[in-house]
Amino acid sequence: MIKINIQNEYSPLKTVILGIAEDPGPQPLEKDVYDPGSLFHIQNNSYPIEKDLLNEVDKFHGKLVKHDVDVIRPQNISDCNQIFARDLGFVISNMFFMSNIVPNREEEIEGIQSIITKFDAGVIKLPDFMHIEGGDVIIHNDKIFIGTYSDKDYSSLITARTNNESIKYLKKLINEFEIIPIEIKKSNTNIYENTLHLDCCFQAISKNNAIICPDGFKNIDDVNLIMRIFGKENIFIASLQEYSELTSNVLVVSPDVIISHSKFNRLNKWLKDKGILVEEVDYTNVSKMSGLFRCSTLPLNRE
Repeated sequence: MIKINIQNEYSPLKTVILGIAEDPGPQPLEKDVYDPGSLFHIQNNSYPIEKDLLNEVDKFHGKLVKHDVDVIRPQNISDCNQIFARDLGFVISNMFFMSNIVPNREEEIEGIQSIITKFDAGVIKLPDFMHIEGGDVIIHNDKIFIGTYSDKDYSSLITARTNNESIKYLKKLINEFEIIPIEIKKSNTNIYENTLHLDCCFQAISKNNAIICPDGFKNIDDVNLIMRIFGKENIFIASLQEYSELTSNVLVVSPDVIISHSKFNRLNKWLKDKGILVEEVDYTNVSKMSGLFRCSTLPLNRE
């Protein structure tokens, strides 16, 4: 059996599903992509190839193993991009919630079915009318931040992944937590106006510290709320350019160890100055598909 238990984003990571880069299939057509980052690189002939993706994900895997994390991999599905495991589900306390993801990603769920059957606790399949993906769910002990988009054009935006119906449902189901909706920007085409998931503009990296990219939020009130919860002096505030590079999308292995992109010089210095060991990995090619380290992982158990 696989023990599942997640109370926050930063307690020592024990067990995680890490996505795979094998056999992702041909480069998608422009009409089939579901994020502006991929669209940009397809249009500019810079979309990543399998060999480069494999190399980067393998290096990430090595860092996890180095710190004694039990790494589980999905079953390979032919011609399917399975790198971004985060969105397939999420664990809150000892409950696993199966996500309702965008239709052209449903095949990815098959790759973790055999893993899910081994969980030591129940699996909750959310109703079909509820849209939610794991990248929009950030757990901070008694608080759960959920990225959402509530404008009327929700249905026309392939980048809108979590709706208000899912938040209302979770509030009833797990009422022992304070659930905080956070409105994030959405665009099908502009990387500077799109926050694919909440973890692309915000992440709690310890009980007191966070990374935030204000340009990714729709409402300044939500930015100010996070500032009050963590304290401005405890927050790394990313620029618009750093936001477009997904600077908040690191993976916390433990309070003392964080895996980050080797190009994030300013963030990495800020972390090191706090006494954190920063394990740097070049994730340039994976990032071209609008995801980084948190996107690639689905934590199942933290100490």
